[in-house]
Amino acid sequence: MRPDVRRLMDAAADIESKGGATVYRFTPDSLRRALDAGWTPDELHTFLAEHSRTPVPQPLDYLVDDVARRHGRLRVGAANSYLRCEDEALLTQLIADRRAAPLRLRRLAPTVVVSDLSPDTLLTRLRDLGFAPAAESLEGALVTLRAEARRTPPRTPPEAAPDSPPPADDTLLAAAVRAIRAGDHAAGGTPAGAGAAARVPEAAGPPPRTPAVETLTTLQSAARAGAQVRIGYVASDGVAAHHVLSPVRVEAGFVTAFDHTADEIRTYPLHRITGAVTLRST
Repeated sequence: MRPDVRRLMDAAADIESKGGATVYRFTPDSLRRALDAGWTPDELHTFLAEHSRTPVPQPLDYLVDDVARRHGRLRVGAANSYLRCEDEALLTQLIADRRAAPLRLRRLAPTVVVSDLSPDTLLTRLRDLGFAPAAESLEGALVTLRAEARRTPPRTPPEAAPDSPPPADDTLLAAAVRAIRAGDHAAGGTPAGAGAAARVPEAAGPPPRTPAVETLTTLQSAARAGAQVRIGYVASDGVAAHHVLSPVRVEAGFVTAFDHTADEIRTYPLHRITGAVTLRST
């Protein structure tokens, strides 16, 4: 059997047995399968007549016609919405209206048409055309399509980020005095309060660069131990420079310290500090 004939027979008949010759049986289910695949009754009759060595048995012709007569009596399609009206003339007027072409209306019955649009969109478009449609439920009761107002649950407002350094208190002032006295001692043994300027260690190489977590840890440790650190600080002009600090407080995104480079107490935002390294005491 030729491959093309075998494919057609497999679509329209069921194999009953195999051996020296393959036996096919035509059944209502097999013929329905062929019709589902797109064959027409005339094509089935033509195929049987062309490939049968004997006249096609009359019962098979009757079977094809009987299955074809019942095939497709139920139709399945897709539609997002329907429009029904007891006034057939009104539906005819709507379908004939050129402005209604975008609605893609298709008449299924004298009083029913369907559309690809969703029900709420169809309602809006029909009202724009000057009609007065109403929505209905599956039971035929009138309903109102109204979007429910949705409100977000109440949320706790976030705490405002500080835009200035924390105010000075007794602890900060005492720590600042200790840092100034430490700077005086660093000038070479000059007694505290003598007014000598602190000797700032010479800076060599580019400003320090350390990860943000390491920078924060270094500054906090220096504040607790009263140690000096060298930092890299990017000013508003974008230039990074060295600063030698004696940190006294690190909190709220700022470090407050005695800046030995500028010889005064300053507060620096942490996000502008490129890195920090602890200076060993000599």
